[in-house]
Amino acid sequence: MASAVKEHNNICKAKAEEKVEKAGARTKEEKKTAEELRKAKEAQAKMKLHEAKAKRAAEKLGAKQSNLYDQNHRHKHHHQPFGTPSPVVGSSVPTKYPPATNYM
Repeated sequence: MASAVKEHNNICKAKAEEKVEKAGARTKEEKKTAEELRKAKEAQAKMKLHEAKAKRAAEKLGAKQSNLYDQNHRHKHHHQPFGTPSPVVGSSVPTKYPPATNYM
């Protein structure tokens, strides 16, 4: 949005400068030069707008897809069925039953 406003302002400035130059011009060649200068400035403003839009689109796409290609943060989540205890460290055989909670 801001880029479009900047482009519009630059085009308006170019048109205003063209009017000033045409008013001060004495020959047809000077007037034609002023008009060509305005067209070049308008084209430059449109090119900057296009670049800004392309940059913004690339940023949005990169942010949207950043989680797809992030190789540094691979987390492997191992889920266990509900009610099964966590494996005991140092044990090669997994525990089948939960540990006793009541001691006599």
